Amino acid sequence: MSHFGILCLGATGHLNTMFPLGCELKRRGHKVTFLTSSEAQVTVQKAGFNFSAVYYPIDKDKIVSRQSPLAILDRSDSFKNIWYTLQKFAQIAETRLQKTPEIIKKQGINALLIDSSVFEGGTIANCLNLPFVTMFCMLPFYQDPAIPPIMTTWQYNPALWAKLRNRMAYGLFNYLATPVWQVISRYRSLWNLPAYSHTNDIFSQLAIITRHVTEFEFPRQFPLHFHFTGPFHNSIERPPIAFPWEKLNNKPLIYASMGTLQNRRDYIFQTIAEACANLNAQLIISLGGGLNPEALPNLSGNPVVVKYAPQLELLQKASLNITHAGLNTTLESLSYGVPMVAIPITDDQPGVAARIVWTGVGDSVKLSGLSIEHMRESVKKVLQEPSYKQNAVCLQEAICRTEGANRAVDIIEQAVSTQKPVTSLKAD
Repeated sequence: MSHFGILCLGATGHLNTMFPLGCELKRRGHKVTFLTSSEAQVTVQKAGFNFSAVYYPIDKDKIVSRQSPLAILDRSDSFKNIWYTLQKFAQIAETRLQKTPEIIKKQGINALLIDSSVFEGGTIANCLNLPFVTMFCMLPFYQDPAIPPIMTTWQYNPALWAKLRNRMAYGLFNYLATPVWQVISRYRSLWNLPAYSHTNDIFSQLAIITRHVTEFEFPRQFPLHFHFTGPFHNSIERPPIAFPWEKLNNKPLIYASMGTLQNRRDYIFQTIAEACANLNAQLIISLGGGLNPEALPNLSGNPVVVKYAPQLELLQKASLNITHAGLNTTLESLSYGVPMVAIPITDDQPGVAARIVWTGVGDSVKLSGLSIEHMRESVKKVLQEPSYKQNAVCLQEAICRTEGANRAVDIIEQAVSTQKPVTSLKAD
């Protein structure tokens, strides 16, 4: 049996992706240690895993406060947040590269499962000569000029001009990520490792795993060692969350949540409430901990507003999900055949929203164009046109055919035991 180190971000969406894999690895007799932020220690240990802190919260005052280079090209929060995030990633990468190899050696870890957002993870594995598998906790950002970058809401288009546009956007992202690439390059040189020739080189050559399905992806070609396994959200038990079930009526249920990170914009919830106020439906708003219900008094239509909600249980009853288009919530919604209206904010959410539109399982409203009228129009359209529900059910059926965490761990075990690429001659 192996001792797996799971190197990942400490954010909820990343931990919730890795926990089911860790549970399945433990069930099969492997030892599992999470290597992540000190802030995640309580959560990881409550989930029953060993824990080692490999970085600590960053001093925000040390982040360069100059204007984003993207500000002259795009005023959206998405691009600003990505630029800021990449600055943080550079500082965290330095700390991880300094500390993690020694921690891994002391722990006796002999294989790694690496969150794709830990850009330097492959370099750490290479330094220690350990096999590793890449896990995409978010939408795959494996760079392909044929496909729009995940930080955009651009639709797939095979035209040459679209490919040129995509290539320029990838180039801009890589430029903005220069501080991260410089840190990684310096350590690879220090450790006598070959330099990367392409951004995609940071990912595993043995196996790359994503937890969505090919039916929810643009037409594209991935390497043979790239695997779609389906989602994992039903693989672990979640702590119970109190909810006023007695307040539900018999009207169609609209569930609205902006996730656990991008949830402090009260005007978004106010707009959603106004847009849904006169519909023959009941609105449930989950604030995700970013705000307290008391901060949103007297919302139009008298929706049920809670700080946290039992999301899976509510999605089973929902007719529509209004979402920030986080991949976790999107896959959960599709697993129950629930169509969506997306309001993407940042990171991969614009790309997820683009796929929601592409697959016909919902509509998308840009944050910059958010208004009561636009929101009401999208909500009514998705509720009233049968095709959205029908397409969501088709995706639900595709997800039901997958094996989720079991399939993912089969791939992980094969990659680590053989230390050869795990390939498939047919689509997963």
